[in-house]
Amino acid sequence: MEEVLEAIDRFLAIRDNAREEAIRISRDIVRLSKQVITLIHGGDVGRASTVAMELESKVRLLEERVSSFPDLYYSGLTYNALSEYVEASLLLDVALGRDLRGFEELRVPPVPYLQGLGDLVGELRRLALEKVRSGDFSEAWRLYRVMESIYVNLSKLEYPESLIPGVRHKVDVARRLLDETLALLVDLESRRALAESIASQRARQLEF
Repeated sequence: MEEVLEAIDRFLAIRDNAREEAIRISRDIVRLSKQVITLIHGGDVGRASTVAMELESKVRLLEERVSSFPDLYYSGLTYNALSEYVEASLLLDVALGRDLRGFEELRVPPVPYLQGLGDLVGELRRLALEKVRSGDFSEAWRLYRVMESIYVNLSKLEYPESLIPGVRHKVDVARRLLDETLALLVDLESRRALAESIASQRARQLEF
């Protein structure tokens, strides 16, 4: 019995060290993910791409550290970090005008991919509003269409909460954000068109 317990003690010590390191790396992943998103919203996509490379290396390191412990890899600790990574990576895809990468390309499990994809809608709305403020309605509408595509496709996943935790709630939030963004874009673009029409009429009147 003593030998058995010593073997268990060694296993648990290794697992505990892996867990502590996973916590530290996960914090780095969350921090870098937020940095990528902040840089994108600030218009510095080049710097965001550089930070994204560091972010990816941290994700690969996390996978390496917990690969021997499936209970850690498929835990909320790891999934939360990976979903942040997915959100930042996909926002960068959008900012660069390229197709969204899938979970296999990002090398993450399907669940955190879906979670990150759901959260992406909120960041796309922020980006769309920033484009509206700068007068770029064409880009704002492009971002809206990406939001809509994400919502439509996530809505097709009819699975219980235990299988895709948090995803149904994110879909509900995405629906609300989609409606609010559409209403805002239509209203602001209509106002802009009206203002341009009035300005044009006044210009013609001044000609006479």
